[in-house]
Amino acid sequence: MSYRVIVLALITMVLLAGCVTPVPTPTSEPVAATATPAATPTPTAPPAPGSRTVTVMTHDSFSVSQPVVDAFQARCGCQVRFLKSGDAGLALNKAILAKGNPLADVFYGVDNSFLSRALAADIFEPYASPALADIPDELKLDPSNRLLPVDFGYVALNYDKKYFADNNIPIPQTLRDLTQSPYSGLVVVENPATSSPGMAFLLTTVAVFGETGSYTYLDFWRDMRKNKVVVADGWDDAYYNQFSGGSGQGDHPLVVSYATSPAAEVYFADPQPAESPTGNILPPGQTFRQIEFVGILKGAANPDLAQQWVDFMLGEQFQADIPLQMWVYPARKGTPLPEVFVKHAQVPTQPAAITPEQIEAGREGWLKAWTDVVLR
Repeated sequence: MSYRVIVLALITMVLLAGCVTPVPTPTSEPVAATATPAATPTPTAPPAPGSRTVTVMTHDSFSVSQPVVDAFQARCGCQVRFLKSGDAGLALNKAILAKGNPLADVFYGVDNSFLSRALAADIFEPYASPALADIPDELKLDPSNRLLPVDFGYVALNYDKKYFADNNIPIPQTLRDLTQSPYSGLVVVENPATSSPGMAFLLTTVAVFGETGSYTYLDFWRDMRKNKVVVADGWDDAYYNQFSGGSGQGDHPLVVSYATSPAAEVYFADPQPAESPTGNILPPGQTFRQIEFVGILKGAANPDLAQQWVDFMLGEQFQADIPLQMWVYPARKGTPLPEVFVKHAQVPTQPAAITPEQIEAGREGWLKAWTDVVLR
């Protein structure tokens, strides 16, 4: 999962100034949380004479603790170089354009909304990492093991608890509820053309309402437009400038964000509250599970180091570092979660049902139709 691209300002810095949360993005904002993580570490010392470097291409929301990187470098006797390449979609496009002469050894950040496109481009080498034994089968969407799951998160609706309590308005229970009069002008979404969670939410509406029948996803969006939905370019603007809850400075109490956002609100607050000021709305089948993958690029200069890095990303130390760095869930079974996740983050009981193949076949048409209905 998740929280996707996922591009956003560093969440830690913003939150310390009075904001909160991390996420991920297909377009790439942070994948599955609600804010942008801290800066990616760089090697603390120049490469030793004769040592090699493994280059890891990522989206801009990637983050990992420096001690974790140091541990890998000590283990492999090599250096790690991170090549941040824009949001997830842009980074993938760059990798595809460099086919045959890859820019890196490893690519991290393809999510399930771009999985079919990435595999069709034939830029990844199959690699059945031994660490896959500890990854749940439901996260393994590529039987050929060209792309291996690293983390996941959930794009979901967040709400401002105080607003709904003060105004005595019931909390919406389904997506369809958002089209009703009590929520007129209250909802902020991200543009799916420019935002990872925005695209994930559009895909959710396709999964929930479908393309045919008496009430389709476009009917839903027509009703949302009539109900004065606010469309932001990206998660950062939607959450910090438009949303009224927690670290948000706006006046709209409903926003498309991540199911880990309430936990981030608690974690980054000083002092930390006993309860998050924001909550999740998680109707069964109406949230999007965003899964992020790693793969070895064909023609990698250092394929042996690339395999070691993939093994490391799926291993215990790296996986345990994921939650508080990227605000998504580690893919590895049994990875302990920080207390703030256990107390304040939520996992939907049932994500939206839509496959990577359906997404690849329909994405561009859905995006064009959404733009025509909502923005024109």
